[in-house]
Parts: sequence; C-alpha cells; structure tokens
Amino acid sequence: MTEFGWGLWLIVVIQRLFELRIAKKNRRWAEAQGGYEVGKEHYPFVVLVHILFFGGILLEVSLFGATVPAWWRWPFALFLLAQGLRLWCIRSLGRYWNTRIIIIPGHPPQVEGPYRYLRHPNYVVVFIELLTFPLIYGAWITAIVVSLLNMGVLLLLRIPTEERALAEVTSYQQLMGGKARFLPRKEA
Repeated sequence: MTEFGWGLWLIVVIQRLFELRIAKKNRRWAEAQGGYEVGKEHYPFVVLVHILFFGGILLEVSLFGATVPAWWRWPFALFLLAQGLRLWCIRSLGRYWNTRIIIIPGHPPQVEGPYRYLRHPNYVVVFIELLTFPLIYGAWITAIVVSLLNMGVLLLLRIPTEERALAEVTSYQQLMGGKARFLPRKEA
C-alpha cells in the first residue's frame, strides 16, 4: 500500500475515534436530559462491522495482495461525498447525534439538514463508506462482506429498534413517518 493509502486509512480510523468521543460526550448530555439507550444488545454488532471494515482492508492488502485499481478515483470521490453528508448529519443533529441509539422522551426528533428529506441519512453515509472505502484499495471481499453484514444489522436490528423506540416517546411518526428511509422521493 502506498503512503497515501496508509495515510488515508489512518485518517479514517482517527476520524472514527474522534466521532466516538463526540458520541460519548453527547450520550452524557442526553442522559442528563433523561435519555436512555435502546438496542444495547446489538451495538456490539455495529462495532464488529466497523472492526471488520478496517481489518478487512488491511488483510486483503497485506495478505491477499489486493491492489489499488486504476479506477480508484471513482470510489474515492463517492467516499468524499459521503464525508460531506456525514458532517452535515452530525452538524444537523448536534448533541442528538450518536453512534448508539439514545432516546430522550419528550424531545422532538431533529428534522434539520438532510433529516428534512430522509429518516436515516447517516445510515446512507455509512453504507456508502463501507462499500466505497475498501474499493479504493481493491478490497472487494471486504466491500461486499462488510456491506452485507451492515445491511443486515441495520435493516433487521438497528433501524426497527430505533424507529419503534422513537415512536413510543416522541413525535417521530408524525414528523418522520412520511419520509423515505434512505433515498429522497418526489412528493405525490
């Protein structure tokens, strides 16, 4: 792997660690507001998917000889676009943004930024990242396996848990129920 490749990989690892610090700070704030976590039992799967994401790239490059494809700029461009959307999501949710599902009863769901158009733009970001980042390195197996695992965790566990919990104690269904989960759609 080139110095650029290692540097990029390391930057994304540091970004994730920094986001975990933000999430921890936001969690403390939410708990002080009466917030509580739901879906604790599946959070380790979310962590595992991300460990496999970073580790898979290293394994494919180091052990299996994955090489940067000639068209690496395409997944890199999509990855960078996803980073812009990620920052927009984090900024829009402010203190409500977290890597865990933290519910604060009585607090209205945040419908700023990309959340005006989609229920789960941050999950769209994660999907794009998990697919495109490994492709920059030619790590096809990681891109496919981690993306499929992530989709399973999100679609089967995390999103239904999050939406159900929000609907029980906030105006989530009223504010977000008519919005698409992942891709904007035209209003009828």
